[in-house]
Amino acid sequence: MIDFTNASFMKLRPVQNQEYLNWITPMFVEGETILRMFQAMRDGVVFTNKRIIAINVQGLTGKKKDFSSLPYSKIQAFSVETAGTIDLDTELELWFSGLGKVKFDFVSNYNIAALCRLISGFVL
Repeated sequence: MIDFTNASFMKLRPVQNQEYLNWITPMFVEGETILRMFQAMRDGVVFTNKRIIAINVQGLTGKKKDFSSLPYSKIQAFSVETAGTIDLDTELELWFSGLGKVKFDFVSNYNIAALCRLISGFVL
């Protein structure tokens, strides 16, 4: 599992990454669908209607990958931070039962409020 206490996903931008689809759809449960996909360099985050999947591409070749499944049902709290004048990134912090805090940084022009609504729909 990704060490979320010592790492965060930085500068995530929305993508339609076909590779991600090939990697994660074999892991889906019945009825699971992708809602949003983000990429930061090689790593990525996929929000489905059941969970958040963090993808950590490892090594020089990128052949080895770590997939962390973060179910919405384990989210205890979350916060969003919008972009400012100097700090242009938007941030999403999620607190998971038994795991602790997970932080995702998005590019400044991403609509973090829409992602907040999506998560609220599963958590509240």
